[in-house]
Amino acid sequence: MTALAPDTDRTDATPITRVASGPARRAVILLALGAAVLAAVILATCLGPVRIPVRDTVQTVLYHLSPAWFAKPRDPVFAQIVWQIRLPRALLGAVVGAGLAVVGVVLQAVVRNPLADPYLLGVSSGAAFGAVLVLVLGASAVAGLGLSSAAFVGALIATLLVYLLANRAGRVTPFRLILAGVALAYLFQALYGLLLLHANPYDVQGVLVWLFGSLGATQWHDVGIPAAGVLAGTLYLLTQARPLNSLLAGEETAVSLGLDVSRFRMRMLVVTSLLVGVMVAVSGAIAFVGLIIPHACRMLVGADHRRLLPVAALTGSAFLVLMDLAARTVLAPTDLPLSIVTAIFGVPFFIWMLRQREAGREARFG
Repeated sequence: MTALAPDTDRTDATPITRVASGPARRAVILLALGAAVLAAVILATCLGPVRIPVRDTVQTVLYHLSPAWFAKPRDPVFAQIVWQIRLPRALLGAVVGAGLAVVGVVLQAVVRNPLADPYLLGVSSGAAFGAVLVLVLGASAVAGLGLSSAAFVGALIATLLVYLLANRAGRVTPFRLILAGVALAYLFQALYGLLLLHANPYDVQGVLVWLFGSLGATQWHDVGIPAAGVLAGTLYLLTQARPLNSLLAGEETAVSLGLDVSRFRMRMLVVTSLLVGVMVAVSGAIAFVGLIIPHACRMLVGADHRRLLPVAALTGSAFLVLMDLAARTVLAPTDLPLSIVTAIFGVPFFIWMLRQREAGREARFG
């Protein structure tokens, strides 16, 4: 079945193109993307200042998963690099990439704006502010909260403020959500900028790198909670695919189908804020993933969220693992902040995407 998508100037999340997507084709796409994620993780564990053969990488992983069945790695140095340094970093990149892509998909549908992402609604900035409080002033400044908890609280506070500012007579409109989100994003950025001005100069560089996104200090204990959170959040959001689809048709259509739009928006904002808080706490604020991946995936499988969410999760995983690989190898030994690398790759794609959109419009109306 082929669905045709409108291409208008509305501020919603309408896709650029929609393509035919039968069950067999969807299965092939998911399998191909799953293989791409696996290949990206293997590549990220093999490449670096020390090149490690694929055989040693696979042998190390298999041995740690089941030492009774597989032989010990041939080179203990290679094994330590793979298992203690590169593999947890690659896996966390896959988790965070999936989470950011899924959040971007949901926010673009909820706000009905193709430019929506965690940055636009101030959620990332609120989470970053909470985390910077801990990094600069210590846990005592936030009632003893740890980094993850402070990021959680910051994201939730940002979400609550956005909702309160956007609420008018019991209704929350996408336009007011965007305006409130942009204003609060600037506010939180100003607040943590003020904190950095009074911070220890030796701590500022590390905080700035973290604010632009970094997976450089990843250890195994950093992977579990984000992985569980992103998996649970994505599964829950998949159960909300039908109401998300109804929002794409407009609020009136969604209401006619029995959806309480304001309550549903608030629920989606809370869920996405929780996911953003989990991810910002372990990776910092990474730009562009939640913006460009949803658009790329809509071009591939259309706007139906039953197909779009899993495809976006897998695409985001592979994309961020490869971006992190570029961040630590392009100017080695310098470890570039991730937002710089994602912007370098993301901006040209976004420009190309806009040109494709304009070309499609001219072809129809010219």
